[in-house]
Amino acid sequence: MEAIRPVPRTLLRDRAYAAIRDAIVAGEIEPGAIVRDAELAERLALSRAPVREAFSRLVDEGLLESKPQSYTRVTPLVTADVRDAAAVVGAMHELVTRVAVPRLGAADIAAMRAANERFAAAVGAGDVDAALRADDELHDVLVRASRNSAAAATVARYTPLIRRLERRRFGEGGSCRSAGLHERLIDACATGDVDEAVLVTAEIWRGLEELAD
Repeated sequence: MEAIRPVPRTLLRDRAYAAIRDAIVAGEIEPGAIVRDAELAERLALSRAPVREAFSRLVDEGLLESKPQSYTRVTPLVTADVRDAAAVVGAMHELVTRVAVPRLGAADIAAMRAANERFAAAVGAGDVDAALRADDELHDVLVRASRNSAAAATVARYTPLIRRLERRRFGEGGSCRSAGLHERLIDACATGDVDEAVLVTAEIWRGLEELAD
């Protein structure tokens, strides 16, 4: 029994945060829906404390809004907020791309190509969740290679706001042209062309700003 130890509180908080965030982004908890810590704690098989901590974090990140002693609810989809988030996340991706490209190895390029293949297949199959997951995996290669923890934290904080709108638009039959842009980005990374990689990255995220319009 000595090997069994209590699960750290931070892990429970993170588990609650990830589950609630993903449900909001996926539309399982719709904009405007009231969320209750007791109800979600029961669904997640957790106590109320880590759920409350997750609520606080999600309020800070703009996915929930709270009125003390009254309600906590999912924020509406506000296009101005998505545009702002896309501009910030795009700037961070340009930054990490500039730093990361000279550090990339063959395994990194292979990982990006594999992610883009999954992305294109998912888009073709209409699997929005798989497409967004593959997109994250591709760009995360550059984020990790940059070793910039501040940029990584900023991307992690604001990307869910963007993904929520992307998922809804693509789920409504919207188009996605990023597979070709990804290929250009990967080719630039493979040849070590930093300026081209940054240029394509800017184009990708500018398209997400336009999606909000």
